[in-house]
Amino acid sequence: GKNEYDLLVIGGGSGGLACAKEAAQFGRKVAVLDYVEPSPQGTKWGLGGTCVNVGCIPKKLMHQAALLGSALKDAQHYGWNIAQPVHHTWSVMAQAVQNYVKSLNWGHRVQLQDKKVKYFNVKGSFSDPYTIRGLTKAGKETIVTAENIVIATGGRPKYPTHIAGALEYGITSDDLFWLKESPGKTLTPFGFNVSLECAGFLTGIGLDTTVMMRSIPLRGFDQQMASLVTEHMESYGTKFLKRCFPIKVEKLESNRLQVTWKNTDLGTEETDSFDTVMWAVGRAPDTETLNLETVGVKTSSETGKIIVDASEATSVPHIYAIGDITEGRPELTPTAIAAGKLLAQRLFGKSSELMDYDNVPTTVFTPLEYGCVGLSEEAAVQRYGSDNTEV
Repeated sequence: GKNEYDLLVIGGGSGGLACAKEAAQFGRKVAVLDYVEPSPQGTKWGLGGTCVNVGCIPKKLMHQAALLGSALKDAQHYGWNIAQPVHHTWSVMAQAVQNYVKSLNWGHRVQLQDKKVKYFNVKGSFSDPYTIRGLTKAGKETIVTAENIVIATGGRPKYPTHIAGALEYGITSDDLFWLKESPGKTLTPFGFNVSLECAGFLTGIGLDTTVMMRSIPLRGFDQQMASLVTEHMESYGTKFLKRCFPIKVEKLESNRLQVTWKNTDLGTEETDSFDTVMWAVGRAPDTETLNLETVGVKTSSETGKIIVDASEATSVPHIYAIGDITEGRPELTPTAIAAGKLLAQRLFGKSSELMDYDNVPTTVFTPLEYGCVGLSEEAAVQRYGSDNTEV
């Protein structure tokens, strides 16, 4: 055709890279655009997306660091002579984790080269349905055209901007894994899986850690299991402020952060100071700069995510979307990878197999690891009624 590439993928994360590499196996001309907008705190990273840089990989490594710590404490009871007390050095762990992540960034670039996929480190936006205008960090322009375009830009952590000082003084998971020095005494509000996972390993490596929860922990997960997770965390030293929500964050002269919160049970305001406040209030889709309205790609008015059908097609014929950016799909790495590969096979490999999004297993890497698949008890009762549900 008149366009330069058979396939252009916007976003070099798990889904985008899987789709691009699979398409290249079919001998197609493929390009990937990837650009990391620095976090509000200035943190940035390389090719590979959330999972590799600021998600599953560093999280799992830090979770492992914490598990090793508790094994060391237990080991003496089993006859191992280990000098007590054991002590953890954040900077050593952080350096190892960050070096490992950088090796993965490099590996992804090499894989693209090996498969002859063109890589552009530019920020892309649509100028028409077949054309992407890319800007480098320095503002230099690249124009790329393609027969098929896959949007795989994923999401980034949200900030609770209605809370005074949240953006100025808080960090998110985007920053935590790239800190050179220990975060110290840490508050992580809201009790979603990310806040519990991070609080779990921070406690496990010996930091004073508090989770603030307005309502239930692990919303969307089976609540009986969720309470086992939080009870286990409490017994190992994570503090929980229940039915509380933060009102403001202020910086003290000592450089510590003073957090004021409301206790909904007592109707009182309370305050304490922390070294780090890490927000984990869910993720927002990265679509603002794509210029989707120009080409007519429809997004959900509620979530801002891209609406796709069973074949990952958007409202524009040759434009597709996969991964965390898509409406109503699980925000999981293996899901995005499988969806990306299948999409490439349908586009270029004479396949008609669709991705099956039912019953996708997921794991929460809290100190007590919790994996599940299928409906939670609450969801089963809601769908089938309690009379038709056996537990």
